[in-house]
Amino acid sequence: MKISTKGRYALRLMADIGAHDQSGCVSLRDVAARQEISVKYLEQIAGMLTKAGFLYSERGAQGGYRLSRAPEEYTVGSILRLTEGDLAPVACLEGPENRCRRCGECTTLDFWTGLYEVVRTYLDSHTLADLMDGDHLQEP
Repeated sequence: MKISTKGRYALRLMADIGAHDQSGCVSLRDVAARQEISVKYLEQIAGMLTKAGFLYSERGAQGGYRLSRAPEEYTVGSILRLTEGDLAPVACLEGPENRCRRCGECTTLDFWTGLYEVVRTYLDSHTLADLMDGDHLQEP
């Protein structure tokens, strides 16, 4: 599994907004300067996060973005699933039902299922608040 720049930047964007939105909305121009990411790319990511209800956006001179919930209420997994899609290590585990014609006799399915569970558990046990606090490397 390889997380794209979209997923990595979404985490950085959310953490930056969470760290700076106490006094109101945070402009993408300010985030771009702090995080060294282009404003255009952040606009695409912020649009996706806003549409999903992860961020609020406000127009105008004092506009920008703020979190729609407390940082503790966002898991890293929820943000990455939004930006990356399903994080399954193999295609047959994507979606609610395994439709692979070989799933009944596949000798590696249990291995991939176990790996997928470890990844999901790890990502969902860490929150945006953990990233903001620097606790992202501690075991759950």
